[in-house]
Formats: sequence, C-alpha cells, structure tokens
Amino acid sequence: MARNPWFETVAEAQRRAKKYLPSSVYGALVAGSERGRTIDDNIRAFAELGFAPRVVGHHAERNLTTTVLGVESAFPVLISPTGVQAVHPDGEVAVARAAANRGVIMGLSSFASRSVEEVAEANPNTFYQMYWMGSRDSMVQRMERAKAAGAKALIATLDWSFSNGRDWGSPPIPERVDLRTAMKFAPDVLPHPRWLLAFAKSRRVPDLTTPNLRAPGGQAPTFFGAYGEWMQTAPPTWDDVQWLRKEWGGPFLLKGVSRVDDAKRAVDAGVTGISVSNHGGNNLDTTPATIRLLPSIAEAVGADIEVLLDGGVRRGGDVAKALALGARAVLVGRAYLWGLAANGQAGVENVLDILRGGLDSAVLGLGHASVNELNPDDLAVPDGFTRTLGIPRA
Repeated sequence: MARNPWFETVAEAQRRAKKYLPSSVYGALVAGSERGRTIDDNIRAFAELGFAPRVVGHHAERNLTTTVLGVESAFPVLISPTGVQAVHPDGEVAVARAAANRGVIMGLSSFASRSVEEVAEANPNTFYQMYWMGSRDSMVQRMERAKAAGAKALIATLDWSFSNGRDWGSPPIPERVDLRTAMKFAPDVLPHPRWLLAFAKSRRVPDLTTPNLRAPGGQAPTFFGAYGEWMQTAPPTWDDVQWLRKEWGGPFLLKGVSRVDDAKRAVDAGVTGISVSNHGGNNLDTTPATIRLLPSIAEAVGADIEVLLDGGVRRGGDVAKALALGARAVLVGRAYLWGLAANGQAGVENVLDILRGGLDSAVLGLGHASVNELNPDDLAVPDGFTRTLGIPRA
C-alpha cells in the first residue's frame, strides 16, 4: 500500500526529501556555511520565543490577508526566490502554480531553471529577484524582460559574501548534465529510482542553466557561469542601489538587511521595503538569527517602509512571531523546497497549508481577529533575546 503523500509538518517534508533525493541534491538544499551557526540559530531562535495565549474572547472568524508592496496575498507568506530548483522536473513552474492556488506571491530567482515568462504565466503575482551582476546595460535588459513578462516588483539581493567551506562538506554539483556527468554521479543517483523516474517521465534532465540571464540572441549560462559573473562584478554602492530602484521604476524590495543603519540608508535610497535576512545562513556564519534582529529594525524604519523577514521559518507559529515583532510578512525558502522534493506542486501546496493553518491557530489562540493585530504583548521574549546591529555606540 502506497504511503499517504500528505505530510503534517515541514520537518516531515524534509525527512521525505532526504530519502527521495540523491545526497548531492539534498546537500545543495541544506546549504549553510562554515560551522553552520547562523542556519541553526535562524531556526532555534523561533523556538526560544513563547506565546501568551488568551483563554476567553476568541474570534470565530479570522482575517489572514495582507498586501505586500501593494500586491494582495491570502496570508503573509511569500515564496522566497531560490536558484535552480532541479529537485523536480517542473521546478519553479510547479512552485508558482502552488503559490497561485494558495493565493500567495511567487518570488523568482534570476538564477532559476525556468524562465520568468513561464513562471509569471503560472502565477501573475510574481516578484523578480536580481543580484548586482554584469554591466548596467545587462541589468537593464533583465529588468525590462521581467517587466514585459508581468513581474510586479523587483527583489534586489545584495547580502552574499561568497563564504566558502562547510565543516560537514559541500556537495559536488556538476556544471551541466550530460552522459559523462550521468556516469560520474550514477552511484549517488541510482539508489533513488523514484527521482530518476520522475525526470524520465517528463522527458527532461535536471536543468542547471539560468535562462533568465540569457543575453539577447545568446545561450543561457550555466549556474556556475552565472555565479562567476556575479563574483567578478564590483560590489554595488548605495548610489547603485538608488539607480537600480529608479531603473526598475516600481515596487522595490531590498533583501539582506541585518543592521539598523543599513535599513535607514535603504529608506534614503527610496526602496519600498526591505527583508531582514542573512541569506538563509549562507552568508557570513555567526550572523545572528534574523528574528533576533527584526525588532530594532522594524522600530527604526517600520513607519517608513514595509519590513519583511526571511530565515528559519518552518511553522505557522513562526510567521505569527515575526508579525508580532514587526514584520509585515515572511519569505520561506527551504520549507517549500522540501515540499517540492517530497511531492511536487502538491507538496508545495501542502507546506503552504501547514504554514497557513499554524498561523491561523496562533491568531485564534492569541485572541485576535486579524493578523494585523499581532503585537509584542502576544509573546514571551526571553531576556537578551534580541540583537541590535548598526547603532553607534555612545
């Protein structure tokens, strides 16, 4: 008898993904850097926060809807842009369809394995993500293409420092999939026949190219080719951020903020919103968990711009905690990738249902009628929990 494809927690989705995927593919999703302190703290910090539930006065109906950068969402969770989703043949298109079916916004990475045109067709509420890479002309071309496809906002990710080395080892990732690569990875792949069969049925091979970075008339670069271009591009200045925001000309989210002074500079640069982020623990290891950094940043700039958070969200209760501490919404990455690996589009929908259900339960238990009513009084925050970075010392 086949196992029920439904799972009740993101942790179970991760367990199934680990069994289903070749170890190299699973290892790429786990990611992290150096000792893995930041990726661990992102998750552990949410568990340190407690709820302060009410016993009477609950609301039979609760409103979970919100808007992010002017776009409506059924509940305050966005799909965070992540690169090359070759864990499933339909990749980002499956994720976009799942997000559309659940009424949430799709974030698409410029390093995605499927084109912005395909993804925006599957989910009209798509935000396109860019890195600062290549020439200004090439960046303008990419933005214009995303606009033409219907992308409703731009996400600029500027926080990665290219940390190398993991104490648990980095998985081998090929530049492209061909016969030679297939032979080399056969010992890792063959013990996972269901994963192989899914690609065989789709008549696809795992696509490790980045079609959204294709120059007009050119070929899509490989993931590592695009990564090399990114590494070789001089880092941006705040003037560059302002230029990028003006060239886009619409809602603009700056992702990767962890300091109060950077958040204030982002306001000065004219951004619509920021995401308090440490790149899911893939940036400088030992950077504090984002939920620890959120309160001071939200207090400093929350009246001026929208403040989002990403990093470590695995439960609907985590979403509620982030909103209570000042976030308008959260972005999730690994959580939906586990769902995609475990059960394709339905698995992503499963994860989104888990998050929505947990959020609704928290709003109910805390005695609120809307997610907009969540506030710090709903939480038990341990002494010394928060961290404030970027404040000049007296």
